[in-house]
Amino acid sequence: MKRLTFVVSLTNNDNDYQQEQAAAAEKAARRLGVDVKIIHAGNDALAQSQQLLHYVQDSDVARPDAIMFEPAGGTAFPQVARAAAAAGIGWVVLNHEVDYIVQLRRTFKVPVFAISSDHEAVGRIQGQQFAALLPNGGSMLYIEGPANSSAAKERTAGMMKTKPANIQVKTMRANWTEESAYKTVSSWLRLRTSQESRVDMVGAQDDSMAIGARKAFSEIAESERARWMKIPITGCDGMPKTGQAWVRSGTLAATIFIRPNTDLAIEMLVEAFKSGAALPENRVTEPESVPTLQELAKAGKIGKGAGV
Repeated sequence: MKRLTFVVSLTNNDNDYQQEQAAAAEKAARRLGVDVKIIHAGNDALAQSQQLLHYVQDSDVARPDAIMFEPAGGTAFPQVARAAAAAGIGWVVLNHEVDYIVQLRRTFKVPVFAISSDHEAVGRIQGQQFAALLPNGGSMLYIEGPANSSAAKERTAGMMKTKPANIQVKTMRANWTEESAYKTVSSWLRLRTSQESRVDMVGAQDDSMAIGARKAFSEIAESERARWMKIPITGCDGMPKTGQAWVRSGTLAATIFIRPNTDLAIEMLVEAFKSGAALPENRVTEPESVPTLQELAKAGKIGKGAGV
């Protein structure tokens, strides 16, 4: 059997989870004896669709055996997916809801499936973390991912299901990167309303955005900086060298471990190509609170009067 080649298309290279996705793919490829080509979309859905079409349609590039991608926008490119499957290229969607998997699997014989973390479960854990960190209630800033991201929508929905009613939430959006959250929070801090708002905690839908918020707080006028820097900040992704390390150092109050899934996707593809094994239409991985919810509740880190 010829050596398999897979294209892995990720949303960006500025986010620690996306970087870990790339590393997991490369590690799995070495272990399983396949080749991977990793490309990044720069958070641009149009650029991503063009990149993928390049591997599907251009005669001057060797066609991969499969493409796996995490959508940079709100669409999972159904037309590109169909073109890829028709060309004999396997198709894997990462961390995004799609409704065309069943149809493609019925029509074409190549491996087609989706694999994702349970993003609503991520949100439910966040809501429980907020309850543990603010046992007396309070007000918080919640930094969401892009409005067209299904992962962001599902995380918000899950969070609202478990967040106590006595925690009031002000939402703002960024683009899964530290810099985007830094700009969003910095702009808000310049508004008069921010000075009149009590903030007891910040929750972000990924760790890089949490760090961007913390960076914005660090640049507040010195007379106010100490108070803002005491606000607990939580994130998601929980990569060992970033999110989990930031929790251990106290930079973040909590995070949620969302395991990379490019390695699982590669394992499933290799099995399908080599043995013809039937694959599930969807595979879901489960997130974990860091620290555990029990440890957060026991620590009782946050009491009354912690906000600014």
